[in-house]
Amino acid sequence: MDLSWSEDEKGFRREARAWLETNLAEWRDELAGPVLSGDTPEGFAQHLRWERRLFAGRWAAVSWAPHHGGRGASLWEWLLFEEEYHRAGAPMRVTQNGVFLLAPSVYEFGTAAQRDGILPRVANADDLWCQGWSEPNAGSDLASLTSAARRVDGGWVLDGQKTWTTRGAFCTHLFGLFRTVAGSTRHHGLSYLLVPLDTPGVTVRGFGRLDGDEGFAEVFFDQAFLADEAVPGGVVLGEPGNGWAVAMATAGSERGLTLRSPGRFLATANRLAGLLAERGGGDAVLRRRVADAWMKAEAYQLHTLRAVTFLAAGEQAGPEASLSKLWWSELDVELHETALDLLGPDAERDGPWSRGWQFSLSGPIYAGTNEVQRNIAAERLLGLPRR
Repeated sequence: MDLSWSEDEKGFRREARAWLETNLAEWRDELAGPVLSGDTPEGFAQHLRWERRLFAGRWAAVSWAPHHGGRGASLWEWLLFEEEYHRAGAPMRVTQNGVFLLAPSVYEFGTAAQRDGILPRVANADDLWCQGWSEPNAGSDLASLTSAARRVDGGWVLDGQKTWTTRGAFCTHLFGLFRTVAGSTRHHGLSYLLVPLDTPGVTVRGFGRLDGDEGFAEVFFDQAFLADEAVPGGVVLGEPGNGWAVAMATAGSERGLTLRSPGRFLATANRLAGLLAERGGGDAVLRRRVADAWMKAEAYQLHTLRAVTFLAAGEQAGPEASLSKLWWSELDVELHETALDLLGPDAERDGPWSRGWQFSLSGPIYAGTNEVQRNIAAERLLGLPRR
């Protein structure tokens, strides 16, 4: 694994840094007010303006093909862009479910018509996608889902309910798993469907989180007719009845490097080190905790570079994504808890470190709980027997 950057890659980093500095300043000036949470209606609208600025600069999906809205950058260059993005303090990507979760699966399982029809509209934020997997009785145990789709002439009829749908109230489309083979159980007989949320029979109901934001939604399907041509290239991603394989690929993107690149944690670790210096160095225990968290962020970057080396050699991401998910989710909590301990009584409930800590607590739960990830690592990586 070569850890040095080429002159072209260094130039790519400089170009990204310069663009981000200029455009972030312009975007913030245009807002004429504070940057709001992207999990509120007003904040989501603010962030959409940023997303369209990213697209105009060809930075919305840097590693995609140019005719899909990207710039054909390598995975290494994508990592550099991510580092610069988080170093600059750029906003959360409200298109992340489409860009980082759905799109890799469209590239892997979609037809040419689906790739050409779906991806450009994801890149320019015309279509905003949410993930429809969790159900009231199927969260971490995704294979127990009961939402169903019945084949009829010209499409599918959908019934059921999805919940905990992140930013579902603000999105236009949903990708989700539905049981399409009557009488099937567990991960058999499922299909991965692409659903416009304005389909008659689909009801989206937003609800608030404990932190006061409104980023979740329930989605109900009541005899909703999903026409085959509702999405360019067709509404089934992959083969009908084989949705589990597509979903596991999406889960790999969610748990591994695609959604949570090391740039995010390196930037947080550097801000933590800055906070330590600002507070006068803290005591010996706190200094050690800051150093430990910073080294773990650096180690996560090295782990990711190793993973990208394998991907660049044509290998596929597999159950190793569970290790990445365990790593970044627990590191995020550690970084923020250390910051709050450094701040002590100065930690404000609505301050950036406090809000970051509140969000970090969800990390060991979403994208498959860490208990599930440990089971995957034990059984599929270590070969331990299933109990």
